[in-house]
Amino acid sequence: MDKPTTLIIADDHPVFRKGLREIIEPHPEFQILGDAENGERALNMIEVLKPQVGVIDIEMPSMNGFELVEALRTRNILIEIIFLTMYKEQNVFEEAMDLGIKGYVLKESAIQDVLECLRIVASGKYYISPILSSYLVSLNDRAKAFHNRHPSTVLLTTTERKILRLIAQNKTSQEIANELFLSCRTVENHRMSIANKLNIHGHHNLLRFAIENRSCL
Repeated sequence: MDKPTTLIIADDHPVFRKGLREIIEPHPEFQILGDAENGERALNMIEVLKPQVGVIDIEMPSMNGFELVEALRTRNILIEIIFLTMYKEQNVFEEAMDLGIKGYVLKESAIQDVLECLRIVASGKYYISPILSSYLVSLNDRAKAFHNRHPSTVLLTTTERKILRLIAQNKTSQEIANELFLSCRTVENHRMSIANKLNIHGHHNLLRFAIENRSCL
């Protein structure tokens, strides 16, 4: 018999961790080495136990999923990552893919998807929740329609796009500056540049544009 695939679970909700255990543990092809309630504990656990797979929630205290993966890469720790998330936004999904994660499972379908995801990732392949696949196709169609309506958005730089997404979350210039490690004045200059490129006049109109088109940014 082949050795089981070893894994850890990291999620800040104990009921959700317990639910995943109850789904996975009856299957001898997998062995859960432990579970963690935050990213920092998960990082320590992975360093010590060296599991093959980490089933990781994106939103966790101490260290979120993205920060955890970056820390693992910095320390050259080899582990396949499956992200658990409530996020359907394309930019979050693309950021996860850029980090090299192997599985992307929506929490709303985790009960149905997690075993298949573990089997596929353990075989060296990628897995995305089917519900998300159809959503991303629809989202891509909406994004194309959005860019046809607002062709000047192609003029925005990567930083300006990030700032516009944060504006869509109704964050102030100071909050955006803190998040992106920029000065408040630099953010204000970027806001002005975004507004000029999109031919939008006034902070309130830029905020309204960002919120109305949040899913396409």
